[in-house]
Amino acid sequence: MEYFLETTETIMEGVGFTHYSLIHILWLVLFAGVTIANIIYYRKASPEKRSQWRKIIAALLVADELFKMAGLFIGGNYQFSYLPLHLCSINIFVIAYHSFKPNRLLDSILYTVCIPGALAALLFPSWTKLPLANFMHIHSFTVHILLALYPIVLTCGKDIRPKVQDIPKCVGILLITAVPIYLINLLLDTNFMFLMEADANNPLYIFKQLFGSHLWGFPIIIAGILIVMFTPWYLYDRKLNKRNG
Repeated sequence: MEYFLETTETIMEGVGFTHYSLIHILWLVLFAGVTIANIIYYRKASPEKRSQWRKIIAALLVADELFKMAGLFIGGNYQFSYLPLHLCSINIFVIAYHSFKPNRLLDSILYTVCIPGALAALLFPSWTKLPLANFMHIHSFTVHILLALYPIVLTCGKDIRPKVQDIPKCVGILLITAVPIYLINLLLDTNFMFLMEADANNPLYIFKQLFGSHLWGFPIIIAGILIVMFTPWYLYDRKLNKRNG
């Protein structure tokens, strides 16, 4: 527990983990197992049980964020970069609201933005400097597992039904959100939503090497994600329309 309260800014080199090491793989296996188990439960659950499940996951997400904040303040390591202004942190509050007031727009945002964002963090974690016995290591994995779990389970339970028509709204909201976040980054010298830079662990870093700026990666990656996530639904709707027509 020597490094429990350290952060990526304060911890010594050489005590963390690497991508797809045993620790990373075990976290991914845990994510897969928990997700499958919850999908099975949710699909069989009554509307009342489903509503209860959504609120429990939302509460766990908020508690996870509070756990992070407590660790930062106790360790004396809080700084502006830990404000909940990264895309995944914002989605904590989107899920909290959605758990009480679900609607189609939030459904689309959770499917389009939250799932790929959380999965990207789990597959390419930026907290590799931190060992397993560290509060930020634990928080970073558990919060992203919960963030991915919520919309994946709702989609598999057919409570979220992605529609290609909703893509422009989701992209528009993402762009609108990026503007004030960019200004906050300039004001506080932060890197929320990775708008200012991308480190070597981030897929956006490839575009920095190729084109001189990681920002080129955003439209390319977003377009690729949208194609992968919506093509099956588009084909399904097209087949359904032909059958009904």
